[in-house]
Amino acid sequence: MNKSNPAAFLPIGIGAGIAIGVALGTALDNLALGISLGVAIGSGLGVTMMGVSQAKKKDGGDGGTSTTPLDDHRHSHSHSHDHGSDGGSDGGGGGGGD
Repeated sequence: MNKSNPAAFLPIGIGAGIAIGVALGTALDNLALGISLGVAIGSGLGVTMMGVSQAKKKDGGDGGTSTTPLDDHRHSHSHSHDHGSDGGSDGGGGGGGD
């Protein structure tokens, strides 16, 4: 019975994130910020490890490359479309002033 539970990566990631966050928080003299950043980064790390585990399970665990639908979309549509964009996406408005 050698089945692993991919959900087990979440607490591992959170624990590692908290450990790193405590170290950074202590070094920066802001423990609350360090712990909260550690939990956030550790949660992301745990979810990422769960996704990698699920992907390996679906591929058969051979470590080969696979094509995702995003890759297919990117390669099949190589031309760009301009749908009336003004080209600015930085959120900055006009300026002006006196």
